[in-house]
Order: sequence, then C-alpha cells, then structure tokens
Amino acid sequence: MVPRYARPAMTAIWEPEARYRIWFEIEAHAAVKMGEMGTVPASAGKALWDWWATNPKIDVAAIDAIEAVTKHDVIAFLDWVAQQVGPEARFMHQGMTSSDVLDTTLNVQLVKAADILLEDLDALLAAIKRRAEEHKYTPTIGRSHGIHAEPVTFGLKLAEAYAEFARCKKRLIAAREEVATCAISGAVGTFANTDPAVEQYVADQLGLEIEPVSTQVIPRDRHAMFFATLGVIASSIERLAVEVRHLQRTEVLEAEEYFSPGQKGSSAMPHKRNPVLTENLTGLARVVRSAVVPAMENVALWHERDISHSSVERFIGPDATITLDFALARLTGVIDKLLIYPERMQKNLDRMGGLVHSQRVLLALTQAGLTRDESYRLVQRNAMKVWESDGQLSLLELLKADPEVAAALPAEVIEDKFNLDYHYKHVDTIFSRVFG
Repeated sequence: MVPRYARPAMTAIWEPEARYRIWFEIEAHAAVKMGEMGTVPASAGKALWDWWATNPKIDVAAIDAIEAVTKHDVIAFLDWVAQQVGPEARFMHQGMTSSDVLDTTLNVQLVKAADILLEDLDALLAAIKRRAEEHKYTPTIGRSHGIHAEPVTFGLKLAEAYAEFARCKKRLIAAREEVATCAISGAVGTFANTDPAVEQYVADQLGLEIEPVSTQVIPRDRHAMFFATLGVIASSIERLAVEVRHLQRTEVLEAEEYFSPGQKGSSAMPHKRNPVLTENLTGLARVVRSAVVPAMENVALWHERDISHSSVERFIGPDATITLDFALARLTGVIDKLLIYPERMQKNLDRMGGLVHSQRVLLALTQAGLTRDESYRLVQRNAMKVWESDGQLSLLELLKADPEVAAALPAEVIEDKFNLDYHYKHVDTIFSRVFG
C-alpha cells in the first residue's frame, strides 16, 4: 500500500490493530458459545468480554515480539491476550485452528472493504448521471477505430459509462456475498474438537454465513471471484479514464480534466495542461488487476490446506481494495469537475465535410432501387474525395452533383439525409433504459 494512493477509512480496515480486534471477537464469541454448551466454563467468555469492555489498546509491538520467538502469529496473539486476561484465557481457541481465525477475519475485512467500495460506486454513479443528464443532447462525433463514424451525444457516452458501473455494482454485491462466510471447523474441517453450533453462533455475531464445507480453510474460489470483480471494476475505471484522455488531446479537446488555479502541467513547458489524473487512473487500474491472477492461483491449495495463499493475500487484500477505493474516488472527482466543450464537439463533428452522414445516403439509394454494391460504390467514390480533401469538400454538394446519384435521389431527399437530429431520435429511449 502506497499512502499517496490511500484513503483513511479503507486503510483502517487493514491496520494490524484492526485485524487483531477481529481475531479477539472471533475467539471471544466462540468461547461464549462453548460456555453455553458446557465445553468450557461460562466464566471464560465473560472474562474475555469483561476485559474487552475496558477498551484495551492492542499492543502490536508486544505481539510482534512474541511472534519473533514463536514464529506463529496466532499463537503470539493468544499468548498476549492470556497475559492480559489471566487464567480464564486458557479456554480460548478450544478445538479451533489458526485458519478458523485467519480466514474468517480476512472475509470480515473483505466485506467491510466491499461496503466502502459500494459507497464509492454510488457516488461515482451519481456524478456520471448528473453529467449525462446535463449533456443528454450535446452533439458529438462517435468514433470507431479512432476514426469519425456517426453522430452521438456526449450524454450517451456518459450513459454507457453509467450502465457499465451499474453492472460493476451488481457484480460487487454478488462478490461480497461470495466471501461473507465464516469457518470455525477445526483442523481439516471435520469439527472433531468443536461443534457446528459454535461456527453458526460466530457467523451470526459477525454477520456472516457459515461455510458449508471448509476443509481447514475457506475455499479460495470465493476470493478469486472477489478479486476478479475488483479487476473488472478497475478495467471499467480505465475505460472511462482513457476516453477522457483521448478527448483531451490537443487535436480533439472536446473535454478536459479540471485545471485548478496554480496547477502546473510541465516543469519545462508552461503551456501544458495534461490529463494527469486519468493517466494516473490508468496506472492504478493495472495495479488492481495485478491481484487477479495471484488470487486465481490461490485456489489450488494442497489437500485440506497449505499456506501458499497467505503471503499473497497479505499483499493483495490491502493493496487491491485500498487502490480501488482511491481510484473510484478520484474518478468521481474527475467526472464531477470535467470541463466539457460543446462548441469544440460541434466543430469536430463538422470537420469532415459531412462524411458522417454517408450511411443514410447509402440506405436511401438501396431503397431507391439500386443494389447495395452500386449504392456503396456511388457514396464511397464521393466520400473518398472529401476524405482526401481533409474535409474541405462537401459530401452533400458532391452527391447532388453526381449524375448517377441525382438520377436515383432528388436533391431535397439527399439534403434530408444530412439532418443531424435524425441520429438523436432514440436518445430518450436509451436514457430511460439506463436511468429508468
């Protein structure tokens, strides 16, 4: 985790003290249920929670010092708690294994992270919707292969982004559910020295579901799904960021990141206004996606368990969620303050001498009785003249002057095919599909 690309609420989830607090809650809840069942004295759970009620400080350094000797993080934690609580602490962890604590804790952290990310997505969706409605009918050129294609509106571009992030939200809700499980099943997952009722109780207290069959670990296909979902969200961020970057190019300049007073774009060239935020988002998306393959590779653990996944998750859990949280917030700010230039959009739309209307003329010629190949040939030969003139010639005028075209279509019909509004007649329908 790089502090430059981190926000406090998400970072707090992954702090060592926060992790140890979840460990304690798991152990204490389990002790309470075991006490109710008579497996351990009821006083054990009470002693743990009585100590917890004093709001003790988790001494991370002291736990680390114990771990330096034991070479085992969970044992180090249990030893430290025992030093604080006293003899009753010996009943902690009865019939449990380290993975019960570690895996359940990781899932609690991922659920908390998902909740923040869902809030981030809601904020982003609201910003995109506001700007989309603002520019619902702002004409601009649609591009395929980076080349002028046909007219769209800037609002439609943003509606596409809204629909994509709405899908991301649905996927994240499903991924959150996927990892919201608890395992308190003991060594190799057989409940030999504990009881399924303990697992159910701990799950209920933590707001999780029980893991139906956990071997000794919670199956990592769940986590693979979670991190894959984060990777898809990162790719959606990159897609919108790249769109802004392209639109900010000097030759296009249809939209631009907000450039604040006092901001500087280059140490050498004072005139520069660079798309640095969206370039940054493109890079951050790569970082988030880098967690996906390791998460997939964690699925194939040996037999009932190994710990090859552990070191991976210590990286990707914090790094992917913290980075994605920052990226979503940054993208929301970019969209919220995005400078949009309708006049430049119209200028670019008009730049190529009406070529963007070629399909309508093609269709009109076929409807007038020409074959599609004949129609295509007539339109293309005039369109290429306009293309090669860099838009200095007019496709409309060339078509009206072409004897073969004029023989099939009256001038007023050709002129009608150059009506920009024709392309926007279903904008309302598309918006109603996207925004309801």
